Amino acid sequence: MSPWDRIALILLLLYAVVWSFGALGRPLPASGLFGILALFGAGYFVIRLFVWVREHQLWSLRNKLIVAYLLIAVVPVLLLILMAGLSAYVIYSQLGAYLIYDDVQVRLSRIVSIAETSAIMATPDLVRSSRKSPIRADSSTPLGIQLSAAASTLPGIEVQFLEQDEVLRKSGDDASDRFSGLVLIGDKVWMRAEVLRKVAGIPVVTRVSVPVTASLLDGVAPELSNVQMTVTRPAPPGQAGDRTVEILGQNVQVEGQISSSARANAPAKNWLDYQISGFLQLDAVALGTEETQKQPAFIFAFFTARPSQLNARLRVSLGETGGFVNTVLVAVGIIFLIIEIFALGTGISLTRTITRSVDGLYEATQHVQAGDFDHRIQLQRKDQLGVLAESFNTMTSSISTLIEEQRQRQHLESELTIAREVQSQLFPRRLPQVEGLELGAVWRAARTVSGDYYDFYQLSPTRCAVVIADISGKGISAALLMASLQAALRSQLVLSGKEGLKPADLVARLNRHMFLNTSEERYATLFYAVLDTESRTLDYTNAGHLPPLYVVGDLVKKLEAGGMVVGLFSDCEYEQGTIEIEPESLFVAYTDGLTEPENVYGEEFGTRRVIEQVFRYRRSGPKRLAQILVNAAEEWAGTP
Repeated sequence: MSPWDRIALILLLLYAVVWSFGALGRPLPASGLFGILALFGAGYFVIRLFVWVREHQLWSLRNKLIVAYLLIAVVPVLLLILMAGLSAYVIYSQLGAYLIYDDVQVRLSRIVSIAETSAIMATPDLVRSSRKSPIRADSSTPLGIQLSAAASTLPGIEVQFLEQDEVLRKSGDDASDRFSGLVLIGDKVWMRAEVLRKVAGIPVVTRVSVPVTASLLDGVAPELSNVQMTVTRPAPPGQAGDRTVEILGQNVQVEGQISSSARANAPAKNWLDYQISGFLQLDAVALGTEETQKQPAFIFAFFTARPSQLNARLRVSLGETGGFVNTVLVAVGIIFLIIEIFALGTGISLTRTITRSVDGLYEATQHVQAGDFDHRIQLQRKDQLGVLAESFNTMTSSISTLIEEQRQRQHLESELTIAREVQSQLFPRRLPQVEGLELGAVWRAARTVSGDYYDFYQLSPTRCAVVIADISGKGISAALLMASLQAALRSQLVLSGKEGLKPADLVARLNRHMFLNTSEERYATLFYAVLDTESRTLDYTNAGHLPPLYVVGDLVKKLEAGGMVVGLFSDCEYEQGTIEIEPESLFVAYTDGLTEPENVYGEEFGTRRVIEQVFRYRRSGPKRLAQILVNAAEEWAGTP
């Protein structure tokens, strides 16, 4: 355990001790603080548990897929089922409330009709007699007969004729001539309707009242199991007792309750036929003393029911088709259940396929890690995972070959490195020391070895031979041909003595040599010149090479006199050019590696930019100027 784990565990243990003392009736001080600290400790362990499960239990692909399927499929289905259940509960509770409200309104409408009829039947004698006692149901008078007919649904109905009534005054409109609704007098609730009409020219209020009793509630909304009306008023602050309850977040005091007596909770018809409870608030006019009227009163109608009872009311409008609708709903539910089971089975099958393939790949990687490249995965399916396993088998079968090729490549690279070292020995190690002449050169191969070649050969204290060549092709073959060309050139210079051959004759001999000793497609461009500082002349022959530059003052001359490249034809005649060397003049020779580098737009560095760099840095000295030209070409191309 880490230090934080120990701290969290100590906090939980301390809270357990504090809670134990509290349970024994000996609470310790600051118990609330220990509770808050224990809550932090529990939250810390929940986070640690989540991290541990993610790191250990979810390492396996199978467990990850299971969790993914649970989150993607099972959890949404459960949430939908829960949402459907809650929605059904709310709808059924609202339906039950509506049934009570509708039944109350129907009875009030009938009471209004009775009040209007009674007002028409009123006579001065009937008005005077009703002032002593209300008129109730009997069979001796027309009005009594009417009340007797309504007593079955409105038990306790009575009629009274008054000169003035408080209910009409409380309606808020002095000109109002009728009222219908619930009236609260003390803890008694009445259904009441009043009509103001003139009898013998005198305004008379006809009042029809029905007490809300258990007998009345027995007939209200027969689809419900039980109905109860509760009269409440706001409870004084700080008051608590058996008759004080909380409704809609407010403490209220129960003034009276009226419950149906002949109705009991219906038994459940199936496991989905759960009991539903609900309530609704009914508006009422409070009468009585001035003190009671100041306190607002609320009448709540509570009820219980079962979906099977409410469904019977819903199917009334469907008639005989109600059973067919139920059958269709059950059939659709069964089909959905079958589809869900099939989807679950398919998900399990796909999961096993994926995890088996991944396990096979994991086991194969362990064999490869141990150096066993002969292990193969058994191909079971021709799907993407099967193709992946086949690709893995192909990969492992070729790993040995690739390793062997890598070894051979490393051996070849080692040999190329040696070849580069050997080739570098073919270039002049020290430049000749000729009075009045300053020399410099840079050679850089595009690959490990190269076919570009340059050389200096001192013929006498005042004479120096200069050669630059570019062999066709690249790599080893060009490097070997370059070595052959160098050997032939040096042998010709040695055999010709101190005076040496003229440049045109020497180039003709080199052309003959290369033609006889190379394949038909092999050739070389070559520039050969002899500089004489005593006579201040430069004799040269250009065999198809990029023309070197002779710069004096603000003038530049390209040395182009010569002929065909060497090695393509057996007998070629070459022209020899001669120029006089001026003091402070500059001679620059190069291969196409300096002019052909391209920038990002495909533009070559070109001879024009070489000339611009030469004029700009002509005073830098031959060796530094050569390096500046190479750097300029690399900067132009953006790569070495």
